Amino acid sequence: MIAASPYSEPNDSRWRLSALQLNSQPDPASNFAQVAALLATLPKAQQHLVVLPECFAVFGGGEQLQRQFQAPLGEGLLQQQAAALAKAHQLYLLAGSMPTASPDPQRFYASSLLFGPDGRLLADYQKLHLFDVAVADSTGSYRESAGTMPGNKVTLSQQGSLKLGMTICYDVRFAGLAQQLAALGMNVLAVPSAFTRPTGAAHWHTLLRARAIENQCFVIAPGQTGVHANGRETYGHSLIIDPWGQVLADAGSDVGAISVEVDLTDCQQLAQKMPVKLHNRFNSELKP
Repeated sequence: MIAASPYSEPNDSRWRLSALQLNSQPDPASNFAQVAALLATLPKAQQHLVVLPECFAVFGGGEQLQRQFQAPLGEGLLQQQAAALAKAHQLYLLAGSMPTASPDPQRFYASSLLFGPDGRLLADYQKLHLFDVAVADSTGSYRESAGTMPGNKVTLSQQGSLKLGMTICYDVRFAGLAQQLAALGMNVLAVPSAFTRPTGAAHWHTLLRARAIENQCFVIAPGQTGVHANGRETYGHSLIIDPWGQVLADAGSDVGAISVEVDLTDCQQLAQKMPVKLHNRFNSELKP
């Protein structure tokens, strides 16, 4: 999906990228207050993308609580509040994930929603890969598919010079998704997440740097951090990474924000010097 923005702006290659690192709990009001407080600390920029973590609005309360707050796209209190924040601060706000209605009454979509500076919903993505795994932490095992419906589309949203590839958390382990987004022209990959502490310590930095290097794009990956109401522990270390794989900002383990100014033409310049997409024989010569 290629989404065009209804918000008119200069097509400048310079963007500010910001990620908020949260310790979200079951109460949406406290979570939105946490987001609003952090947004107020960010520098102002004409072209500014802020990305929130997975489950930023409701977390640690179980699937029943998520279903309580689900709503159709463009509707519901959570989406209205996110839209209002984008408009109030005059920026692009990627609401990492929130529950939206699916055809199955027992399951919701985990949707990442992009709101523009005018508060309009510009693009949506539903998490494709669901976290059904065993992990050596206090939870032990996860079966996300029990309450979540998997999505069925790839979303690239173009806003001026920004070509934003939208993914969520576990999606980062599936390189083919990022490669498909890169083939559509992606220059920024968003990975809002709630990585567990064990998997984060083992794989978080490696996976995200690999996606940046392979696809010659910026990566912005905000995460949840700390202990949540259900006892789950998340890793933190929200990252912003450049197309060479260099970590530009790491939020560590505390609640807070990271922010950098980037020039998106860095992606094109690197691709000209090292044209890996053109050199990829698997896309042409070696098809079965």
